[in-house]
Amino acid sequence: MKIILASQSPRRRELLELLGLPFEVKVSDTEEIMTSTDPGEVTKELSCQKAEAAAETIEEGVVIGADTVVSLEGKILGKPENREEARKMIHEIQGKSHNVYTGVTVIEKRAGKECSRNIFSEKTTVKVASMSEEEIEAYISLPEPYDKAGGYGIQGSFAKYVEGMEGDYFNVVGLPVHRLYDVIKHLSDK
Repeated sequence: MKIILASQSPRRRELLELLGLPFEVKVSDTEEIMTSTDPGEVTKELSCQKAEAAAETIEEGVVIGADTVVSLEGKILGKPENREEARKMIHEIQGKSHNVYTGVTVIEKRAGKECSRNIFSEKTTVKVASMSEEEIEAYISLPEPYDKAGGYGIQGSFAKYVEGMEGDYFNVVGLPVHRLYDVIKHLSDK
């Protein structure tokens, strides 16, 4: 069974490697369109768009699309485009808990036809310690915040500010490994 990851995220590639299954990466430049404001639904919509675009290019295989957002009190925090946005995001999340949602779409195709589709969103709650102005400035001086939803990478130097979490750590990094493994495992049962 050929597996295709429809994501350019190096972190998702690393996490998918944990499953021990060979895969290739096929990224499309599909325009991301959001029709919902609910963070979990947004991630499902965007993961589905990515998976569908990649699935159109294959005859056989399993395509995995994923998207991650950070949500604070219902507001979605994307990737900061500059230092000021990064500073604002870190100010907003420090000293509080927020939710991280990763939506995943798994599309299986055989003989050019879609034979199954599984779409889900996983939520993890992350508690960030209070941070001083100096700590925030030091963190946003790194390259780390600028390609990550919410302006931080839990697997990087921001880890020292994470007081705790409820849910799947890998979900915060960008792919709920166990839940995805469970979906793929049950595909082979069919």
